[in-house]
Amino acid sequence: MRVDEGLAPDGPLPSPGGRSAAPPREFVLREALEEMVRRGASDLHLKAGRAPVVRIHGELFDTALPSLRPDDLKRCAEQLLNARQKESFAERKEIDFAIGVQGLGRFRTNVFQQRGTLGFSFRAIPFEVPPLDELHLPRVVQDVSLTPRGLVLVTGVTGSGKSTTLASMIRYLSERRAVNVVTVEDPIEFLHRDAKAIISQREVGTDTHSFHDALRYVLRQDPDVILLGEIRDRASMETVLKAADTGHLVLSTLHTTDAAQTIGRIISFFPPHQHSEIRGMLAVALKAVISLRLIPRADGKGRVPAAEVMVNTAAMSDRIRAADQMHTIPDLIAEGRTQYGMQTFDQSLMHLYQRGLISFDWAMHYASNPSEFALRVSGVESSSDAGWADVGAGGGR
Repeated sequence: MRVDEGLAPDGPLPSPGGRSAAPPREFVLREALEEMVRRGASDLHLKAGRAPVVRIHGELFDTALPSLRPDDLKRCAEQLLNARQKESFAERKEIDFAIGVQGLGRFRTNVFQQRGTLGFSFRAIPFEVPPLDELHLPRVVQDVSLTPRGLVLVTGVTGSGKSTTLASMIRYLSERRAVNVVTVEDPIEFLHRDAKAIISQREVGTDTHSFHDALRYVLRQDPDVILLGEIRDRASMETVLKAADTGHLVLSTLHTTDAAQTIGRIISFFPPHQHSEIRGMLAVALKAVISLRLIPRADGKGRVPAAEVMVNTAAMSDRIRAADQMHTIPDLIAEGRTQYGMQTFDQSLMHLYQRGLISFDWAMHYASNPSEFALRVSGVESSSDAGWADVGAGGGR
């Protein structure tokens, strides 16, 4: 979809004294998007009664653009939404979609209603999918991308880099394996090009009626790899577990903060009498969980991901099956660094800090256990440091 340039004012308005008064400057959406791109912002927020606000490296900043009026936002909606989307928005009061703006880029867009007026949130999407080796993720993520079958989950809070990481994993896979990849997204964000792989991208509302419908038929489309934008409910979870259990590689996301919470969230989709069965299925089907947190760079030039990576080894599979062993998963991840490439958040933070990519203060702020992290930085070791021996020697790459 292409964004219009905006409507021009009809002309100056006559003042009571007969002289023409300059009309207020009219809001033009393209100008706001240009400002967003110029400043390298990740997000743009539009709300009535306030000038557009941009998010840069995780922080919100005002712009010098004119304050928005309710009519400005209504005009934006008229420009952006097609007839089907307008009907859906009238019913649901919110909608997700993606737009392409000539000369600027692609933007994931959410329109919602607040206090009786419209609001907009735009997320910038690069035209080019970044190569996986430019994301400062551990090498094991490359190995996980080439896993022939099973379930791989990328998790984190909103804006933690999940979509970018998944897109880069698909690019890495597509350049190395001749497979059929089918994605189901709402909306489509990154646009993938075929390499060795064939990639078919399906958008909910445009190419399929719903996630549920797409997942019902995806196994009949001869996929080797299935990417589901997000697991949202029990039905989706059942389908991806079935697909992963029958020889497909399934990639998806969850809004969870670490591996242990991810496993707990999956199990919580199901009623208690099925928990033991689901643990058994997960112990076999789950291959890896990659959990992300974006940390401000020490040089002030953006953010870099800290990543907890859990690989489902035989010992990890036993932990997943046993409900009373979930609390031991972080220790097992830490111990599996050398042999399996796993790492905890604190190990990842230590690696980033020792490479000079993040500051000590930010590392402490995001550390799971700040007091132990500070001790390790000062060179004090503990009896649980078996997985930390190579952290300072580039072991995370």
